[in-house]
Amino acid sequence: MSTIFFLPIFLSFIFLHSTNANYWPISPGYYPSTKFKSMSFYQGFKNLWGPNHQSVDNNGINIWLDRNSGSGFKSVKPFRSGYFGASIKLQPGYTAGVITAFYLSNNEAHPGFHDEVDIEFLGTTFGKPYTLQTNVYIRGSGDGKIIGREMKFHLWFDPTKDFHHYAILWSPREIIFLVDDVPIRRYARRSDATFPLRPMWLYGSIWDASSWATENGKYKADYNYQPFFGKFTNFKASGCTAYSSRWCRPVSASPYRSGGLSRQQRQAMNWVRSHYMVYDYCRDFKRDHSLTPECWRK
Repeated sequence: MSTIFFLPIFLSFIFLHSTNANYWPISPGYYPSTKFKSMSFYQGFKNLWGPNHQSVDNNGINIWLDRNSGSGFKSVKPFRSGYFGASIKLQPGYTAGVITAFYLSNNEAHPGFHDEVDIEFLGTTFGKPYTLQTNVYIRGSGDGKIIGREMKFHLWFDPTKDFHHYAILWSPREIIFLVDDVPIRRYARRSDATFPLRPMWLYGSIWDASSWATENGKYKADYNYQPFFGKFTNFKASGCTAYSSRWCRPVSASPYRSGGLSRQQRQAMNWVRSHYMVYDYCRDFKRDHSLTPECWRK
């Protein structure tokens, strides 16, 4: 065939791929973040480590990593369910090996046998996008194996240009991860053995994870580019604390009183998964799924 015939096909290919990079998800139709009141850093959190590597400003906090230390903070109260969100802005440029995290955990209460629900931003190299890793980790390890349930996503925007809102909805029946109110992952409670049920605290941190963070440890933290910043503001932490009565009603990310995602929310989530998910532990056939029954096909 002639070059003239191929030219429009080639141009169409370039157009589709260039526009898809800036193509935003379907509207979820419901915006849980608007249902919960924002709080300042000191209303809900305290320093955990690296106090000289954090600064509180305008109700938010900046934390940073350099060759001397990283930093972390922790909620004052433990929760047994709730909506946990923060607007976060990430460091541009070379950030390989650096983890900026916002997560729930009870590691301090149950060392070696803890639960954890993670939003982690995996550092990157020049010209490559950040990866957002979500993870659910339950009761430490099983039979000497670390059982992670990682799903990884690229984002439909540049997270270094502005603040975006990232949230975890943890209810007794499900965990939903949201980005700017768009659900990107739902993890259902299928059994008590595969779902976190013990109270957890809310954390934020920045630290050096060069051994695994960027392309499985291929690229390490380079302190020629220090300091590495993570900026957090617009905190939301609303739900049943560990001290609430057992009649405390769990919060929801759903427009329905009964909970669950609406059809439009599910459509938005499926759109993100089809366009921006880059790793799903259930589809990794190199892994042993004997302890992740949620991956088993019926």
